[in-house]
Amino acid sequence: MRTVTSTLFAAAFTALAGAAYAENPMVGGAAMYPDKTIVENAVNSKDHTTLVAAVKAAGLVETLSGPGPFTVFAPTNEAFAALPAGTVDNLLKPENKDQLTRILTCHVVGAKAMSADIMKMVDDDEGEHPVKTVGGCTWTAKYEGDKITVTDENGTVANVTIANVEQSNGVIHVIDAVLLPKM
Repeated sequence: MRTVTSTLFAAAFTALAGAAYAENPMVGGAAMYPDKTIVENAVNSKDHTTLVAAVKAAGLVETLSGPGPFTVFAPTNEAFAALPAGTVDNLLKPENKDQLTRILTCHVVGAKAMSADIMKMVDDDEGEHPVKTVGGCTWTAKYEGDKITVTDENGTVANVTIANVEQSNGVIHVIDAVLLPKM
């Protein structure tokens, strides 16, 4: 009896532990583990290879591997590809590191904000909420139904396509556009 009970308990515990991981959405075909950092998870997403390359070029790996908490609005490869031809290649050059760093840190908020938190802030502010980023930019968050959008200082609107990807040091929201500061 004790062996059966122990086996059932172990199976139930394993199922619950697996369910905790299963609750985090897949991103870029990869599992995102809530006990790994933003960088540890991002490197596994096939949809974020450009973002990962940019984070490395900007020297932000150590920062985004730190304790946080951070909320990262993570543009996909398609979002970077939608920028004017040559923009990404130009930003990845060592002489443009400061500009790249500013753009990337304008996708980071120095707090953990799940979608419900963002929606509450939007409601509290009666329809739109200013989002102050680590890079000194202020975006505008809105939502309709369960879809959140973030608008940059130039009027570019990014849709959150995958929300609430929990990380050990914050949360990632995948977005479909690159947000740019007013330069």
